Amino acid sequence: MILVTGGAGFIGSHVVDALIDQGLEVRVLDSLLAANGDGVRWLNPRAEFLQGDLADPDVVVRALRGVTAVCHQASMVGLGLDMGDIAGYVRHNDLATAELLRQLAASDFRGRLVLASSMVVYGEGAYRCRVHGLVAPAPRAPDRLAAGEFELQCPACGEGVEPLAVEEAAPLDPRNVYAATKAHQEHLCFAFMRETGVPVTALRYHNVYGPRMPRDTPYSGVAAIFASSLAANRAPQVFEDGRQLRDFVHVRDVARANVLALTTDEPVPGAFNVASGRPRTVREMADALADAAGPGAPRPQITAQFRLGDVRHLFASAERAAAVLGFRAAVDFRAGMSELSGALTA
Repeated sequence: MILVTGGAGFIGSHVVDALIDQGLEVRVLDSLLAANGDGVRWLNPRAEFLQGDLADPDVVVRALRGVTAVCHQASMVGLGLDMGDIAGYVRHNDLATAELLRQLAASDFRGRLVLASSMVVYGEGAYRCRVHGLVAPAPRAPDRLAAGEFELQCPACGEGVEPLAVEEAAPLDPRNVYAATKAHQEHLCFAFMRETGVPVTALRYHNVYGPRMPRDTPYSGVAAIFASSLAANRAPQVFEDGRQLRDFVHVRDVARANVLALTTDEPVPGAFNVASGRPRTVREMADALADAAGPGAPRPQITAQFRLGDVRHLFASAERAAAVLGFRAAVDFRAGMSELSGALTA
């Protein structure tokens, strides 16, 4: 029996489907905190379902009975820019993870633990200065952003820098509340691995998109927000200059990465980028959605707006996941964006 926390949500429900398609027994624990009225709409009927709070020890004890592997997808998502939300993020992400780990240790669990982590733990991506080599630029200053100067600078000489694919060995540098809680989840889980010997695989998702994405909420991904705007015949509002680089990975590919981490012959402990391996600009993604919406759809608008919690460029090296986990993304970008457009207008 595999326990999937958050298994009724966007990514978790796809993971559950993929596991059941492999003939595996699945139990879902979900608080339905992020259901937004959907309830258990996406829950696979062949999964056993338990509604409850992962921070409640009695709930966790019941959820773990007979479990041989845990896929921890449950999380409060979004940037966490409002300090009024900080306690909620810490409770649902860190305290709940700590309670899960406490009960796993108490039950002498000897299976595998797969953690849904995120690219946000890196902060900014990797950069190279043509003079000083690899550098770590400082966070972008508000006055430069307000002046439309969005690119980063070398901290040594002030010249522009070239963005590079970030690798798993990059130092963690979370720059908002959500990112801090995801980094802490990793630290807790890897500490648990060191103490107990239970193998932990942290899958650092990059920009996940696809069917079942929540729409028009503070926690929607940018792809869902753009697609929802187009469905309402509104032009997507693209922040900054639209040239921010990201890696967009389809949710079915993400689900497949989880299945691999849970079912490989030998556990694959450590952190892995789950990404397409091909960076694209935010403007390119918005254009792909507008194209999918049809010839009469409004075109994206570049607004020059910005958020201090946003990073400029962040895209992944997918090589470690391919070499060690055997994972490569398969869903075509434009086909995936077309599918998302159709799902949000249905």
